[in-house]
Amino acid sequence: MDTQITSAKERLSPVWTHLTQIVVERAEGCCLYDEAGQRYLDFTSGIGVTNTGHCHPRVVAAVQEQAARLLHGQANIVFHPPMLRLVEELRTVVPAPLDTFFFSNSGAEAVEAAVKLARQATGRTNIIVFQGSFHGRTVGTMSMTTSKTVYRVGYQPLMPGVFVAPYPYRYRYGWSDEETVEFCLRELEHLLLSQTAPEETAAIVVEPVLGEGGYVVPPPGFLEGLRRVCDEHGILLVADEVQSGFGRTGKFFAHEHFGVTPDILVMAKGLASGLPLSGIAAPADLMARWLPGSHGGTYGGNAVACAAAVATVQVIHDEGLLENTVERGAQLVAGLEQLQAEHDAIGEVRGLGLMVAVEFSGADGHHGKDFATAVQQACLAENLLLLTCGTYGNVIRWIPPLVVTAEEIDEALDIFGRAVAALRQ
Repeated sequence: MDTQITSAKERLSPVWTHLTQIVVERAEGCCLYDEAGQRYLDFTSGIGVTNTGHCHPRVVAAVQEQAARLLHGQANIVFHPPMLRLVEELRTVVPAPLDTFFFSNSGAEAVEAAVKLARQATGRTNIIVFQGSFHGRTVGTMSMTTSKTVYRVGYQPLMPGVFVAPYPYRYRYGWSDEETVEFCLRELEHLLLSQTAPEETAAIVVEPVLGEGGYVVPPPGFLEGLRRVCDEHGILLVADEVQSGFGRTGKFFAHEHFGVTPDILVMAKGLASGLPLSGIAAPADLMARWLPGSHGGTYGGNAVACAAAVATVQVIHDEGLLENTVERGAQLVAGLEQLQAEHDAIGEVRGLGLMVAVEFSGADGHHGKDFATAVQQACLAENLLLLTCGTYGNVIRWIPPLVVTAEEIDEALDIFGRAVAALRQ
């Protein structure tokens, strides 16, 4: 069997990078188990997907029940109850004005849908995104992604009409919150005067918390400023909540922390607890401007995935996962800040809820990629799975399932602390 597994691994395209060589046999809660029964503490959540934990019993039951009833009912041909129930569940958690939905399979597809809707609805062509953003790997969303060149290298030329503004990455700039926000909003206005005129700009697409670009929380005033700019110029504000949604930051969606309502909300990852499902929400009058038949997809809104998503939203509500996220996030940040006080290699600890980052600094005060990678590997040696992110690869991101316990947070902090201390010697 080991020979067969090795042979099969070699037949997978090398375009996939691999954090580990673990073959997972089963998973539960925050833990993965290999065929030998070895336990791994998973603080990656499949890159922010398994918010309700691995194989949550209620999600599994919903999947099993639906699989016996209907596997696939194509949305252009029939309606099915799981999708209709999902619409009603989502209306309890998205902003009230966003009352109409379209479903896809992946985050990139949902971002593409948002862009297509924005262009058709406004009659405008151009899109503004932000430095450090990650929106996907399709040609369109890759054109909007600026977190790392590896996502774009060798694929040029990309989709035209995309313009990039600075994201308020306070730690990188070394300024106060106020200075950072003022600079970024001023540069956005400059962009609208120098590169893409407001009357040709369909949407500003923003991650309310920067994801792949470094888990950067924007200072107060930035998203509010974007809302003002959009309202002034008739530009649509699109919130890409693919990674920050479904409780990850302690609220259902990260934009809620800032009191800003987008025109289009993009959802994926944590929506269906591991099944491929994504979607966008927008007001009915905006959706009505989308030409029927001009967008679609065979598998969007799959019945089994929708059933899993209904269960996911209900579990987050019923089991107090938002409250747990706030409490465990505070515990995690406090522990990391204690380590920061002990180790000058940690430049900043930041985050909301259980979307938390540790940014390392190198000997020059910047770009501690090698150290971040070494810490990640040392943690893996003790069966703790963590991911890096950031343009320079010097950020470790903490994204455990929202069901994580205080004991599991402490266990992870102990492992991480030993790794940092050992590497600083």
